[in-house]
Amino acid sequence: MLTLGLIINPFAGIGGAVGLKGSDGPLVVEEAFKRGAKQKAQERTRVALEPLLAVADRIRFLTCAGDMGEALLKGMGFTYQLVDFNPDYPSSAEDTQRVAQLLIEQQPDVLVFAGGDGTARDICHVVGDRLPVLGIPAGVKIHSGVFGITPRASGEVLLRLIEGQLVDIREAEVRDLDEEAFRQDQVRARQYGEMRVVQSGHFVQSVKQGGTESEELVLADIAAQVVRDMEDDVLYLIGSGKTTQCIMDELMLESTLLGVDAVLNQELLAQDLSEAEIWALLQRHKDCVAVVSIMGGQGHVFGRGNQQFSPRILRSLGKDNLRIISTKTKITGLNGRPLIIDSGDPALDKEWGGLLEVITGYDDSLVYPLA
Repeated sequence: MLTLGLIINPFAGIGGAVGLKGSDGPLVVEEAFKRGAKQKAQERTRVALEPLLAVADRIRFLTCAGDMGEALLKGMGFTYQLVDFNPDYPSSAEDTQRVAQLLIEQQPDVLVFAGGDGTARDICHVVGDRLPVLGIPAGVKIHSGVFGITPRASGEVLLRLIEGQLVDIREAEVRDLDEEAFRQDQVRARQYGEMRVVQSGHFVQSVKQGGTESEELVLADIAAQVVRDMEDDVLYLIGSGKTTQCIMDELMLESTLLGVDAVLNQELLAQDLSEAEIWALLQRHKDCVAVVSIMGGQGHVFGRGNQQFSPRILRSLGKDNLRIISTKTKITGLNGRPLIIDSGDPALDKEWGGLLEVITGYDDSLVYPLA
């Protein structure tokens, strides 16, 4: 029987949909709730563990009381044992580290955790290379290479492990951003260590590429293409990132590097929109187009740092009103891996799968699979 340690950061990702660009610290969690945020980490962990229900008699979990593990496992019917610790509410980084230490003492086969880069950093601080780990992506910031590309992918890796298939264990970086700088549109990431991660094929993501894209002429061509095709009285939602920022530069408009901006008739309508604010705009504007870029090194289109594009937003927009832009350098850097949508709604992700057109220059585009 395989023993899995499980730690859920129940507040991971809570700041994403409301435009807070992170979830670290009790003040951010409090502000997120004030803005109407909903907790999603439990649901994303449930999605990851669903494939294991078929082999539930071959595994047991070690976990923590309440929302850090017990509530979900009990509801799903898994066998579990609790460590001797009751976390605070809201739970803190110190709680995560304490549970990790208690789990190390009981030596599970794999330590599974749900959260973002902050959670990975807390786990790494305690665990290091003493246990194999696997992250379930549930946060706003997912730069580390210790997470499955989606919650379902994390579950597939664990299922392969339980079924005795070949699963690698490789060292991967834990990286995290400075959230305060992040909210000021400054990307400051650093490595905090490495952990041994169970991996299988394309199910575990690469470390997110950092730095500034050097292909300035290509970005200018992409921007010129998008601006040329902009139609009157159509609302354009410009997603986050340096690639999409080139469009705002072409329009000579102020932009939010790490947020979502709204443009109407080539004028700035609103900046740094939350999910609720985007939804309100969609109710007032019949025609709307989203312009988003690809996350370098990973291939995510939705699900990494842009949770403002929630499932209801994406369904309202429709796949036909999505414009993806990227340099060919980013595409070739995926080494044949598909683009990824991780909206939090598996049914939507499946519906949107298939070939998508990617704008790669002026009157230049290619088709590439989205999975």
